[in-house]
Amino acid sequence: MSMVIELLKEAFQHAKLPDSFNDMKKIIRKLGFTYETIHVCRNDCMLYWGDDASRHTCKVCESSRWKTAAIVDDDGSAEKKKKKKKQQAVKVLRYFPLKPRLQHFFMSSKTAESMRWHANSENPDGKLRHPRDGKAWKTFDQQFPEFSSEPRNVRLGLATDGFNPYGSMSMSYSVWPVLLFPYNLPPWMSMKQTSTILSMIIPGKQMPGNDIDIYLQPLIKELKELWSDGVPTFDASLKETFTMRAILLWTISDYPGLGNLSGWNVHTGLACPSCNYDAKYLRLRHGKKNCYMGHRRFLPENHVFRKDKQQFDGLIETRDSPITPSGSVILQQIQNVDVTLGKKIDAVGKRRREDVILQWRKRSIFFSYLIGNIFSCVTIWM
Repeated sequence: MSMVIELLKEAFQHAKLPDSFNDMKKIIRKLGFTYETIHVCRNDCMLYWGDDASRHTCKVCESSRWKTAAIVDDDGSAEKKKKKKKQQAVKVLRYFPLKPRLQHFFMSSKTAESMRWHANSENPDGKLRHPRDGKAWKTFDQQFPEFSSEPRNVRLGLATDGFNPYGSMSMSYSVWPVLLFPYNLPPWMSMKQTSTILSMIIPGKQMPGNDIDIYLQPLIKELKELWSDGVPTFDASLKETFTMRAILLWTISDYPGLGNLSGWNVHTGLACPSCNYDAKYLRLRHGKKNCYMGHRRFLPENHVFRKDKQQFDGLIETRDSPITPSGSVILQQIQNVDVTLGKKIDAVGKRRREDVILQWRKRSIFFSYLIGNIFSCVTIWM
């Protein structure tokens, strides 16, 4: 990288470029674009973070934190296999702190003005062009007027999905980035790459699955602080300092990702989170798949499809549309759910099958975030 910088300095002599790669990293560090490296258990049981930062073995599965295990002598003392070589962690999480990245939106006067677009712009025809025109946004404003009174408070959406960085090779490897989107910005800016905030990179090679809550702990901790205390931020457009707060309104994911984030089991006959336990499914005899024929419940009561037996499942649909469970109902359903996260691996090296299939596979970390801060939850999946 230092050689590339030297080449650029020769080509652009009037440009102010750093002298070396280390100098370039110092400039980036001053901008606040640093990241934290957090070691993770090889079985996704825990993070070596906070009070557990000094541990050398996992407190759940007791596996070693390092790639090279320590050698234990006869007298019980442990020494490293290679003293000169630094120990390498089995798995490392890269976490990008959220507070400095949100503060950077207000360092530019133009961007700081755009962060108030959702409150200052008008919508004369009432059409849905931005999440601020939707029911979820308006309901949140009614429930938390103190937060909504400051238009510079940031409203975020979270998205995550896995991809194979070695797509051109026949290699099974999955990396999961977690992205945040600031919805204060207008629609032509909020989903652009320049506005996207990379929160963390969950390492592979296997997908985190239900254990994604282990990795989300630093982000949830910072979101709690941003909701309750906020952070002093300078607004370049108004030339003043204010206390910026933030809230995570919803998550965006595909259907399997929805199951990982929420904890609802989407691989059973009750896969629909909106219908909850009121779902009705039909097992295809030859296809061996679950087919959901309850969609006629959403039609008007006198619709002709409700009485059409031949084209559907051979039954007349007389039920009303299902009621989406509220946050209090979901909290009652998960209050007795107690699941230890981490990949349980036996002595043979294979994962154990679950004896009992649970519809709620865990108490999602998002519920602990909501219980400590707000008491409503909006989930959107695409």
